[in-house]
Amino acid sequence: MFLNETPVLSVRDLVVRFGEGCPACLNHQGSMEKNRCAHCGTVWAANKVSLDVYPGEVLGVVGESGSGKTTLMRSLYFDFPPTSGKALLRDYKDGQKNIWKASSAKQRMIRNNIMGMVYQNPVMGLRMNYSAASNIAEKIIAAGSRNAGQMTYRAKELLTAVEISTSRMGEAPRNFSGGMQQRVQISKALANNPALLLLDEVTTGLDLSVQARVLDLIRKIKALYGISILLVSHDLAVIRMLADRTIVMLDGSIIESGLTDQILEDPQHAYTQQLVHSLL
Repeated sequence: MFLNETPVLSVRDLVVRFGEGCPACLNHQGSMEKNRCAHCGTVWAANKVSLDVYPGEVLGVVGESGSGKTTLMRSLYFDFPPTSGKALLRDYKDGQKNIWKASSAKQRMIRNNIMGMVYQNPVMGLRMNYSAASNIAEKIIAAGSRNAGQMTYRAKELLTAVEISTSRMGEAPRNFSGGMQQRVQISKALANNPALLLLDEVTTGLDLSVQARVLDLIRKIKALYGISILLVSHDLAVIRMLADRTIVMLDGSIIESGLTDQILEDPQHAYTQQLVHSLL
């Protein structure tokens, strides 16, 4: 379906380690309690994580809290530097240069032009005291545009796409419901036509009816813009609805991957079997 195409994103051997490590955990000598070293207390939040995201694909990442899902996403968006590993973007240096080795200026360019991020907590992705339109404009300005008319047009276009009335574009997100805040975040993330959208637990904490509307919106956005999406969730129902392929994470590592239907209908790993059983 996608695998003959050049990936939009390739990640190889991502390691995010909190702590210096010791000979026992650095040499993988069986000292781990889940993803924490029993000897030195070092936490391996991501341990040799590799994945590809292809054009137009939704890749789901599922796992329990602490499995490494959010660590993966926030590393990709430069919220903190990984310990080691390589990430290549098709639209940066023709996919030949590790984005984690890029300068701060280049990383800001990547954040503002090639990737968009929607956080679980809208406070992390929005300026709550700015208007919805100003949040979108901020992203456009960060990419180098200064044309006020174009920014206003783009804000109207994107807010309409996420089903927020343009009559409310002058209101601050602090006045909006949680579901509306997530929709403003999505519109901001799309401001500069990114090749890759990172969605981190975007429905967690929302009422079921609001969750359904946000998920329908994501499907609509994918169809409208043909964007590639890396979708993190602990909820397999969300993954079932949206993801073409799925990887399953546990204790900082990928334990299973495949087509979403395959993962849900014939899980191989005991933990994945438990997850699927809990969904049924």
